[in-house]
Amino acid sequence: MKQRINIKEFEPKVYEILYAMEKYLSTTNLSVNLRELIKIRVSQINKCAFCIEIHTKDARRLGETESRIYALTAWKESPLFNDEERAVLALADQVTEISENGVCESVFQEVQKYFDDHQVAQMIVAINQMNFWNRIAVSTKMFHS
Repeated sequence: MKQRINIKEFEPKVYEILYAMEKYLSTTNLSVNLRELIKIRVSQINKCAFCIEIHTKDARRLGETESRIYALTAWKESPLFNDEERAVLALADQVTEISENGVCESVFQEVQKYFDDHQVAQMIVAINQMNFWNRIAVSTKMFHS
């Protein structure tokens, strides 16, 4: 497999901005474990093998269990996720697949049961940031070793 183009090489300022966004997201009120679940789930939807590899390793390093990582693809049917996580995963699914039906009111209201407006805003930014990374990786055919 060969990468099509290395955006970091040709447009390093873009990566500076993306890394600055990652630094910002690390300062938010969202737990690091929740941020990793978002990254993995969004990457699964986008079929980004590069990001799935990175973020499953990161999640394991942070104490996430293999069972929950494997079950993430079927989170709606799994008892391993609590109601807060389910609300976040539903939001991640709908924001990532926004062209299908947008984000429905019930999903948004469910997230608001567990998180304040700042956290919801941070979540939306984190989901979209991961989508941006995925789109770079998938469109350029980045691969993990």
